[in-house]
Amino acid sequence: MVNDLKADLGRAEQALRDKRFGEADGICRDILRYAPGQVTALGLRGMLAAAESNATLAIELLEPAVAGDPKNPNWRSALADMLRMVCRLDEALAHGREAAAITPRQAGLLVNLGKIHNDRGEFDDAIVHFLGALAIEPENPNAHLGIGQILLARGEYQPGWIEYEWRNKLEQAQGRYPDIKAPLWNGMRLPNGRVMLIADQGFGDTLQFARYIPMVAERCTEVLVGCSEEVRTLLSGIDGIGRVFNQWREIPGFTAYNMLSSLPFIFGSNAATIPAPASYLRSDPTKVTAWRDYLAEACKPGRRIGFFWSGRPTHPNNTRRSMRLSQWRPIAEVAGIQFVSLQKEVPRDEADELRRFPNTLTVADRLTDFSETAALIDNLDLVITIDSAVAHLAGALGRPVWMLSPSPADWRWLLDRSDSVWYPSMRIFRQRRPGDWDQVISDVVSALGE
Repeated sequence: MVNDLKADLGRAEQALRDKRFGEADGICRDILRYAPGQVTALGLRGMLAAAESNATLAIELLEPAVAGDPKNPNWRSALADMLRMVCRLDEALAHGREAAAITPRQAGLLVNLGKIHNDRGEFDDAIVHFLGALAIEPENPNAHLGIGQILLARGEYQPGWIEYEWRNKLEQAQGRYPDIKAPLWNGMRLPNGRVMLIADQGFGDTLQFARYIPMVAERCTEVLVGCSEEVRTLLSGIDGIGRVFNQWREIPGFTAYNMLSSLPFIFGSNAATIPAPASYLRSDPTKVTAWRDYLAEACKPGRRIGFFWSGRPTHPNNTRRSMRLSQWRPIAEVAGIQFVSLQKEVPRDEADELRRFPNTLTVADRLTDFSETAALIDNLDLVITIDSAVAHLAGALGRPVWMLSPSPADWRWLLDRSDSVWYPSMRIFRQRRPGDWDQVISDVVSALGE
C-alpha cells in the first residue's frame, strides 16, 4: 500500500504541474478513500480548490493539511489567501506571515501577504510587501497590479495607471486573443487610420471604459470595437463608434489597436478629467416603450426599484461582493415599493426563495442581453445593486443607482466616499467591517425611509 500511495501521489503532483486539474483532483480523491486524512492529498486538493476560488472547500482541506505539514509555505499561503476571501483576516495574516518566514525569498508569498494587508486597510504595509516581491521578481505582474490598485484607490492616478497596465501580463490574460498584426495605439492622431478597441475585461469594465470611445473617435477615421454578444447592441449606440463585432473573423483590417481598459491610461485621466457625463449609454426607445407597457400591467402601484444581489460565480472577488437573497429581505419589506429582480441568472439554490420574495417581480427570461436590461432600468425609479455590471449600466444610463460595496472596495470607488467620480448618479453604501452586510442593509433601509 505504501508503494501505491507514493506512486499515486506522484501521478497527482505531475497532473497538477501539467494543469490537468480534474485528473489531479480525481487521483487525490481516490487516495483519500484508501488513506483518509493523507496530508499531501489534502494539500493538493486544497490547492486545486483555491485555484478555483472555492474558499469554503479550500479552507476545509488546507487547514488539516497545514496542521499535518506546518512547514509547507505554499499550503500556508494558499490557506491565508482563502481565509482572506472569507474575511477571516486575523487568521489570514498569521498564516501569511508564517509562510513568508518559512521561505523569505519567494515573491508569491509576499504578494499574498500584501493582499491581506490591503484588505485590512493597511495600505502602506501592503505596498511594502508588493515592493519586496518586486525586489525578487521585478516583473511580477501581481505585485505591480497590487500597487496600481492601491494607488488608484488613493486617487494617485498617474503612477496608478502605469501599474494597472500590468494586468495584461497576468497568467489569465495570456492567449485570449489571436496574434494581432498591428501596433498598440498610443493615443496619437490617425486622420486616415482605423483604431480597434478590444473589450478585454468583464462586462462592468466594458461599460465603464466605453465612455472614452468618443474621445478615440476624434483622433481617427473610424473606431472598431470587439466585444461579447451580450453588450454588442448596447455599445452600438455610443457616439463615435463605427462598427461593433463579436467574432474575430469578421473584423476588417485596422491601423492600430488597444484594450478598452487602457484608455484611461492613454488619456491620462485623473479625478478632475475623467469623462463623467450624466449619461453616455442610450436605451432603444422601442424596448423602453415595451418595458413601460409590461410593467404597467405587471407591477403594483408605487415606486419601482430594481435590485441585483449575486454576481458571476467565476469573478475572482465574487465571494465578497455577492450576497445571499435572504439578506435583502429587510429591504424588500419596505412598504410602498415594487421591487424588480435584475438577475438574469438566479443562483439555483435561491430560485424558489425568489418566487416567494415579498413585493418582487421576476423577469429573468426577458433579460436576453444588456440592451434589454438597460431599457428596463430606464423604467425604474432606482437601482440597488452589489458592485457589478448592473451598477455600471445604471450609472452609464444616468439612472439613480445605490451600490453596496464590500470592504475593501474596488479601486475605482476610491476610499471612504459615498459618491463616484465615474457616475454622477451613483451613491455608495460601504461595509464598515469586511464581511458585514447587515449594517449596509440597515443603512439602505433607512435611506429608503427618507
